[in-house]
Amino acid sequence: MPIKIPNNLPAAHILEGENIFVMDSDRAYSQDIRPLKILILNLMPIKYITETQLLRLLGNTPLQIEVDFIYTESYTPSHTPQEYLTEFYGTFAEVRHKKYDGMIITGAPVEMMPFEEVAYWDEIAEIMEWSKTHVYSTFHICWGAQAGLYYHYGIPKYQVPQKIFGVYKHHLCVEHEKLFRGFDDEFYVPHSRHTENHREDIEKVPELTILAEAEGDAGVYAIANLKKRQFFITGHAEYDPLTLKQEYDRDEKAGMHPKIPQNYYPNDDPTQKPVVRWRSVAHLLFANWLNYYVYQETPYVLDELYKESDD
Repeated sequence: MPIKIPNNLPAAHILEGENIFVMDSDRAYSQDIRPLKILILNLMPIKYITETQLLRLLGNTPLQIEVDFIYTESYTPSHTPQEYLTEFYGTFAEVRHKKYDGMIITGAPVEMMPFEEVAYWDEIAEIMEWSKTHVYSTFHICWGAQAGLYYHYGIPKYQVPQKIFGVYKHHLCVEHEKLFRGFDDEFYVPHSRHTENHREDIEKVPELTILAEAEGDAGVYAIANLKKRQFFITGHAEYDPLTLKQEYDRDEKAGMHPKIPQNYYPNDDPTQKPVVRWRSVAHLLFANWLNYYVYQETPYVLDELYKESDD
């Protein structure tokens, strides 16, 4: 089934070239179907790249999905033209009266800063508080996961001695969790970050469950409050095949002497074509979230979403 996106969104042309069914607003309105309403808070500087990565995965399910994008009003991205934001994005003020089946909060290139020093932290905190009563299930990625764990549960992040960079082997920490239904015993996911959360901090919060973790220095991967359908994902299953290569080449060109991404190039040789080990993981992860934690449980009438005080 298709994803409904704004008319003329550039990502649509890329996705159509990959045979992913997209539907613009005009055509969607002619169908008498109640689509899932998903809000994406895109905190990445170059918006269209993250849009394409996420829409590719959201569009690979049998569900019809309607997507709204928002950006932070308190900090205007410098790598995306204002005209682009005006045409395809809204602000929190424009959607705060709405309710959504699901919400995705992306990563952001601010992980080295204390949360309170991030220019848009107050706005992010307000959105995360609002999500508790206006969104049925939230899906936080990378810095978005760290921000959510910190805001909701007071869990700190820590700087690591060397960047966590590469494609890491993971295993499940619980059996029969629906988010990982269909996963193999071992699976691979990319990571790219300078900070981490510690298992012992997470285990102090009884509401949280560690669902999966990586081998080596990548640490915990998936944390959840299953009752409230909040998911915190520290890696980047949504990454394109060449995303890590682009990061590596950029840092190498800048004279930063980055380490070669783990488990990415054959024989750790950057001149060779990277091996994609996570494509099926990404599609299954997002499909499971949409199916089991959004579609199967969300009320048909969104105005009937639960209030936190009713729990």
